[in-house]
Amino acid sequence: MISQRPEMVAALAGSMRSSVSRRRLLQAAGISGTAAALAACGAGGGSASDPTQEPTTEETSAAETPKETAAETPTETGPEDLSDVEKVIAWSNWPLYIDYDDEEVGRPTLDAFSQQTGIEVTYNEDINDNNEFFAKVRTQLEQGQDIERDLVVLTDWMAGLWIRSGFAQKLDKANIPNIKNLVDEYYDVSFDPGREYSLPWQSGFGGLAYNVDLLESSLGVSEITTMDQLFDPELKGRITLLSEMQDTMGCMMAWQGADPSNFTDAEFENAIDKLTEIVSTGQVRQVTGNDYINALETGDIIACIGWSGDVFAMDGNYGFSLPESGGMLWSDNMLIPSTATHKKNAEAVMNYYYEPEIAAEVAAWVWYISPVKGAREAMEAIDPELVEVPWIFPTEKELTNSYVFMSLTPEQNEKYQRMFQQAIGL
Repeated sequence: MISQRPEMVAALAGSMRSSVSRRRLLQAAGISGTAAALAACGAGGGSASDPTQEPTTEETSAAETPKETAAETPTETGPEDLSDVEKVIAWSNWPLYIDYDDEEVGRPTLDAFSQQTGIEVTYNEDINDNNEFFAKVRTQLEQGQDIERDLVVLTDWMAGLWIRSGFAQKLDKANIPNIKNLVDEYYDVSFDPGREYSLPWQSGFGGLAYNVDLLESSLGVSEITTMDQLFDPELKGRITLLSEMQDTMGCMMAWQGADPSNFTDAEFENAIDKLTEIVSTGQVRQVTGNDYINALETGDIIACIGWSGDVFAMDGNYGFSLPESGGMLWSDNMLIPSTATHKKNAEAVMNYYYEPEIAAEVAAWVWYISPVKGAREAMEAIDPELVEVPWIFPTEKELTNSYVFMSLTPEQNEKYQRMFQQAIGL
C-alpha cells in the first residue's frame, strides 16, 4: 500500500506545542470571519472578480473543473517588484495553519519575522478549499489583474495547476538560501520539478475524524478505523466528507480496493458510483472544506473524512485514524502569484520559515508534518514529547497505510472533478 510518489514518504519533522486553546480562538475568527478580515485589509471593491466576494455558482463550477488558460508556460517574471520601497506582504493561508498566542493576541513567529525584517505581513486565513479560493481569484489571474496576494498556500495538485497555467512566479533561490533545508524527498516533485516555483509549507494525512463522546453513545465504540464504520446507518445524517476530491475519492477508492496513486477510469467510476449511492441515502450531511471542524465541535456531526492536524488541535475529546484500507498523504505549498508585487518580501518569508527552529515552532502548534530538515532535532529542545507523535513524525506504519493521489492531466482533472461534483449533488 506504499504510495507511488516517493517524494512524500520520508517527510518527517516537528516542533513546539502551544496551548490548544489558542487554536479555538483562531478558529472562531479564521473560519467565520474571513470576509470581514479581507475587507479590513482592503482586498477590493466587490466586483465579480473580487476575492472578497463569495463565488457565484457559475464561478465555482468553473473552478471545480479548471482548465489551463492561454498561458501555456509558467511565468518567468511578474510585475514590477516593489519590495525595496514597500516593506509589506499579503499572505493567504488556510485556517489554523500557523502558531498563535491568544494571551498576546498574535502569531509569535510571524511577529518575530516583522520585527527582524521590518516587513509588515497581512495574514489572511481565507483558503477554506482549493477550488473555492481559485474561483475567487481566477478571473483576475487570467486577466493579469492584481489579486492583492503576494504569497498563497495551495495543495500540491492545485499548485501544479497554477504553475502550468502561468499563475506563479519563478523563485529567485538566491533570496531563499534556507532552501538547502528542504527534505530531499520533497525536492523533485512531479508538479514542480526542482522546486522552481513552490516550496512546501506543511504535509498531512486525510482520514477519519470523530467526536469520541458522540461516537460512544451512537456506535458504542471510542474510535472508528474503517470506512464501513463511517457509513454505518447509525450515523446517517451525522457525517461529512471533504470537498477536496483527492482526499474523499482517495479514501473511497482505497476502500473499494483500488490504488489511489495509480488507478484507472473504471476504478474511479466504481468509487463514484458507490459515493453516489451513499449520498442518495442521506448518509452524508454535508460536503465541506475546513468548516467540518465547527460541525464536529457543535455535535452536528459525529464523524467525517478530515485532516490530521485539525483534529489533534481541537480542544476536547476528538480522534483521528487512517482507515484500515488506507488514507491520503498530501502537501500544501507556498507560491508567489503571477500578479504579486512584493516578490522579494515573499521570498524572505519563505526563507525565514525554513529555519529549523522556526519550522519546529509552527509544526508543533499545527501538528502537521514539516518539510524542513532539522525541525525534528529542534523539537527536542522545545517539546521532547512531540518527537514521538506519529502524526507529526510519521512512522513506517502511517506512511505505508497512506497514498499520494495520482498526478492528473488537466483533462483528467476536469473529468474527475465534474464526476465528483455530480456525485455529491453540486
